[in-house]
Amino acid sequence: MTKKILIATGGTGGHIFPAYSLANYLIRKKYNVKLTSDYRGLKYLKNIKNLNIVKIPSSPLAKGNILKLLFSFLVIIYSIARSFFLLLFERPSIVFGMGGYSSFPICIAASILRIKFVIYENNLIIGKANKYLLFFAKKIFVSYKELEGISKKYKNKIFEIGNLVREEIINERDIKKNFDHLKILVLGGSQAAKIFADQLPQVFAQLKNSNIPLKIYQQCQKEQNSQLSQFYKNAEINFEIFNFTEKISKYYSEANLVITRSGASVLGELINMKIPFISIPLPSSADNHQHKNAEFYEKKGYGYLLEEKDINSKLFALINSIFNDKSLVNNILLKQRQYSDKDIFRNLNIQIEEIINGKN
Repeated sequence: MTKKILIATGGTGGHIFPAYSLANYLIRKKYNVKLTSDYRGLKYLKNIKNLNIVKIPSSPLAKGNILKLLFSFLVIIYSIARSFFLLLFERPSIVFGMGGYSSFPICIAASILRIKFVIYENNLIIGKANKYLLFFAKKIFVSYKELEGISKKYKNKIFEIGNLVREEIINERDIKKNFDHLKILVLGGSQAAKIFADQLPQVFAQLKNSNIPLKIYQQCQKEQNSQLSQFYKNAEINFEIFNFTEKISKYYSEANLVITRSGASVLGELINMKIPFISIPLPSSADNHQHKNAEFYEKKGYGYLLEEKDINSKLFALINSIFNDKSLVNNILLKQRQYSDKDIFRNLNIQIEEIINGKN
């Protein structure tokens, strides 16, 4: 009989893309896979044909307003009840909780029904939903052992498996790129960072005026397309504008420098693609986890960390230094080439089989 696995994921790109990668792998391993998310996550998966996807309503606990708090509490209770009946009908062998508040109801329902579930955390500080689930989870899969926020009493549950990124990225060959011409890819996360469209073009114009040859590939929100295109045309900067795309590998293969938010998913992809990056954390990220991610990667020598408040005052000088001192890029590439997540799916398969067969 085909074993059933249910993947419960949050609604942001940082949760959806690892979940999608996991689902593809499990489908190829002949598991019967179902994926749940809320309305936010479904918009990223609307063009996916090979996945069985179920929408589960969700809500964070709204604070500061008693009516909003009550409403969000009722939504969570409803979501747990709906998850309960879904799991009662499906009876999967394992539930994967991928983080995010929309994964919480499924995991709690699994705990009530005594269905084994594991959680995955790819940030460097554990997310709130996963933190609440630590006690109930069978295992805790993490990208790095340096993860913060987990009590020592759960250390026997922790298994370091690496970054869960798309297989085509893990298997992409290391292409040596020419740094005599800057090809800068700007990523703002699955939502696209508005501030990047507002502030980065001015920095790129400074680079152009300093006779640094460059091309810009910039992700933005649709309503910013016209504004950005007009600016780059006026500044005579070679550019390509795009909105959210599932074909990000195309841009990875073109770029030799990336400016990005600091979500764990995108940083994991960049080190596997061997692309130097400047990481600008989202200041409002929960528990400041994006800063924690960026700080970790900088200490490892994989890229640079720049605070959002320093874009106007420091970004030009940093890119100028990278362009004029090739040893900076070479040092980053040296560190990145010492890292790989090629074993992650083998690691996952071992863990899954152990759980299904009751060995652990």
